[in-house]
Amino acid sequence: MALLEFEDLTKVYPNGTAANDGITLGVAAGEVLGLLGPNGAGKTTLVSQLFGLVRPTSGRIRLAGVDVVADPGFARRACSYQPQAGVATAGLTPLQAVELCGRIRGGPKAEVRQRARDLLASLQIEDWADKATPLSGGVARLVSFCMAAVRPGRVVVLDEPTNDVDPLRRRLLWAQIGALADAGAAVLLVTHNVLEADRCVDRLAIVDRGRIVGEGTPAEMKADLTGYLRLELVLPPGGTVPPLPGWASKPASTGKRLLIQVPLGDAGRAAEWATATQARGEAAEFSLQPASLEDVYLRAVRPGEGEEVALPAAIG
Repeated sequence: MALLEFEDLTKVYPNGTAANDGITLGVAAGEVLGLLGPNGAGKTTLVSQLFGLVRPTSGRIRLAGVDVVADPGFARRACSYQPQAGVATAGLTPLQAVELCGRIRGGPKAEVRQRARDLLASLQIEDWADKATPLSGGVARLVSFCMAAVRPGRVVVLDEPTNDVDPLRRRLLWAQIGALADAGAAVLLVTHNVLEADRCVDRLAIVDRGRIVGEGTPAEMKADLTGYLRLELVLPPGGTVPPLPGWASKPASTGKRLLIQVPLGDAGRAAEWATATQARGEAAEFSLQPASLEDVYLRAVRPGEGEEVALPAAIG
């Protein structure tokens, strides 16, 4: 049974924009649910309605059976939140900022201090614990996570928590996100990073233009693409998209990177074509591998008229 439930939630702004359009979604205790979608898909608007920062046009939000649209204060008490925007900590060291959040949420002083130190150490940022100097973007992001996780509520909402975080500490952060769920919290992870979602969520909902366009476990969502491979080409500096053979799907692209879905029966032809393309200098490198969650995403999230398909950022 879901601890947090969005039921037919709709938010239409005065200019007619439907930021959320009939979203129904649940997050269970002990689960990490990834809310995945491009920028502007309506993910942050959904979270803002949970905390009463934006009022829904229609629909319901329940947390442990309580209607939090009617009682937004309950959600603020029951949830921990890492916002997308940076958290102001001017004049405080990271340790002081994390401890302050834990104390505000009612934690005993000694317990909160130990938990704060343990979190900073687990993310390998303890060297900054007692420094009030300006932090790099990645370290500041990790401190913001610690402020949400030091005394977690029944629901923990993380809005793009890995932005600016280096690959090593990103993996450490995933482990801490999983630990929150293992301890019984319902974790809602808002992201536009497909590979991140594939690695660290139990279940996933893809949102595009205010609607859920795909939902399930990563394995379930990839099952429909078992008959395909993905051919990825990296173009050389200044290179252009090479002429594509007839069997190739229209590629998704961003910068120098192209993704092409290849039916299994065309795997041999795809490898030969990519090898020849690289030999002619039209591709710097290529790979041919099983379809991934990124391919599911590209099928589900459709560009508008005249728009380019944008690939999500890769992660280390």
